[in-house]
Amino acid sequence: MITKIELGDFLSHSETKLEFGNGVTVFVGQNGAGKSSIIDAITFALFGQHTRKSNKGLIKRGSNQGYAKVEFNINGKQYQAVRKIDNKGGLAAKFTEKINDGFLEIAAGERKQFGESMTSEIEKTIGLGFEKLKIASIVQQGELNAIIKAKPKEFKELLNAIIGIDKLDIASETMKIITKNFREKIRNDIGYDDTHIDILLRDLQKYNTELEESKPQKEQLKEKQIELQEEISTLRAKVEIETPKIDKINQLELRKKELQVYAKTAIQEIQHEIAEKEHKIHDCEGCFEHVSMKKDLESKMERIELAVEENQKRIQDLRSQIASLKEKQALAEKIQLKDNKCPVCDSEVEKLNPLFQIEHLIQEISDINEQIISVEKERIVYNQKRIEFSQKLQKARDAEATLRAHSIKDQEDLIKIKDEVKIKKNSVQNIPISNDGNLLEISQIDSHAKTIFENIIKLEHETKGFNQKEFLNLKKIIDGKQVELSQIDQHLGAVIQKITKYHEQIKIIQDIVSELKIIKKYVEKLDAIQINIFSRDGPVAMSLRSWALNTISIKSSEYLTLLNTKIQRILLSEKTRDISISCYSKTEVLDIESLSGGEQVSVALALRLGMASLLGASNLNLMILDEPTTHLDAERKKALVGVLSQLSDITNVGKPMQFIIITHDSEIFEDSNVEKIYKFEASEQGSKVISL
Repeated sequence: MITKIELGDFLSHSETKLEFGNGVTVFVGQNGAGKSSIIDAITFALFGQHTRKSNKGLIKRGSNQGYAKVEFNINGKQYQAVRKIDNKGGLAAKFTEKINDGFLEIAAGERKQFGESMTSEIEKTIGLGFEKLKIASIVQQGELNAIIKAKPKEFKELLNAIIGIDKLDIASETMKIITKNFREKIRNDIGYDDTHIDILLRDLQKYNTELEESKPQKEQLKEKQIELQEEISTLRAKVEIETPKIDKINQLELRKKELQVYAKTAIQEIQHEIAEKEHKIHDCEGCFEHVSMKKDLESKMERIELAVEENQKRIQDLRSQIASLKEKQALAEKIQLKDNKCPVCDSEVEKLNPLFQIEHLIQEISDINEQIISVEKERIVYNQKRIEFSQKLQKARDAEATLRAHSIKDQEDLIKIKDEVKIKKNSVQNIPISNDGNLLEISQIDSHAKTIFENIIKLEHETKGFNQKEFLNLKKIIDGKQVELSQIDQHLGAVIQKITKYHEQIKIIQDIVSELKIIKKYVEKLDAIQINIFSRDGPVAMSLRSWALNTISIKSSEYLTLLNTKIQRILLSEKTRDISISCYSKTEVLDIESLSGGEQVSVALALRLGMASLLGASNLNLMILDEPTTHLDAERKKALVGVLSQLSDITNVGKPMQFIIITHDSEIFEDSNVEKIYKFEASEQGSKVISL
């Protein structure tokens, strides 16, 4: 029940405060006085909804902001809803509950992205949203008969909301969610739910069929496997007998190649030895002749060296004499006689010593130079001889070193080497070195070659009669059969694995299906509860609607009787998904379209009042009628007042019905038991409200 409404700069109201009690509250006044603004104030404060074009249109002209506040009681609790709006379109809202002397905030604003919605909280508290409350509890001016103009399906939705069947929808959806979550849990636990039973049964049948088809295939593969294993075993026994021979064939070829390689190597070594010995012979031949001259040449070299040394001394002596004579010559040139007198003592000298005579000294120097030339010629001869003897001596020494290097002592050693070379040349010339050469002749090289040849003869004897082509063909046949056996083994393994998998899958599916059948029964019970109890078209909802329709029909008929029309009874009935309205006179069924305007309003009002009797047990227990007397004559207007007075005194579960009547016809409420009448007047400052 609404207890107080407060408007500040809201529509035409500057500051208006209204208080409400139980029963009927009447708003009277001329058009434009602000009576209907109260409806917009209520719906805006509660739901943020109104009948104006925009939110800014709610603000009183000349003001920057406006607000609407509504206080109401539900189930013994007092609540307050207030919404504000400024001229920039900004909104503020708060929903609170009065506790002791203060208000505790329940919700603020409409920040739905943060899980906050004041409107949602109010809808939960009241039990109806804006659209449903507007249809069920608010009858706008000229819309009283909208209820009988509503489509049958819309009427049914309205009825569902009034009697709370929408809560069944919530319960139904909750049951669906429970069933869905249950199925999801089952799927998470075992991978399937009860909707998969038919699929699993088809899989089970498929696995059983494939299992039966795989069993004979397995037996056939086993028989073929045993047959091939026996064939391979027989062929391998033959191969084992012949295998050593193929090894000996290989050894035979290796030995032949070994002998040929050894022969080539041995011949190369012999040829190398021959070449070395021929080189030795070449180096040593003629060395003995040079060696035999060594001592004589050494003796001659000693004599020549002595002669060269004496010659060198003689030349040095002669050159010393020339130097001495040249010094005397220089002195003689200084002491020449002048007028037969000594240049030193000026004494008379008849004749100078020959040593101081220049001519004598010059002649002496000339004679000595001729001797030097003669001695130089001797030296040249000696040097030539020395070179000649030195070269010959070097040859003798080199020959001696060569013989010593080749370990040749005498001529007999050299002759022996020549004989060995001759013998080895003859042996090499008789040995064939081509690949197809005579192995017997090759074996004559040495004892090792002979041993290899004997091994070859032995291997040829042991492999006699062996056909390598047939042997390789036999191995090829075995390899082919082994590949075939391997393929059969793989195929058999795959079949066995498949059979094992089928057994496992069959067991798993059987267990799952058994469990799912139990689950299915449980889910079917949940579905039955959801369909039969919580579905709006189920037995419970139909029963509730039947009870509600019967109650509304009875109450509406009672109110209609008070309104004094020819219609005796109203009957609401449910057909499939629609609600139909039937009107009865004493003698016939009346079509609503055939009723006069006043009669249609009476029917609509009776239906509204009938529904209001049900709303007496709802949360808000409110009905607002805006100009409900339009199209009613004076008598029916008086009857309406009496009905409203009577309805306001009816208590459902201790909750009286609250009515707010907006009308021009204030005189009809004279001498009535209306709780409160507010008179609305228009002024330059805005709407003025006076309590009468």
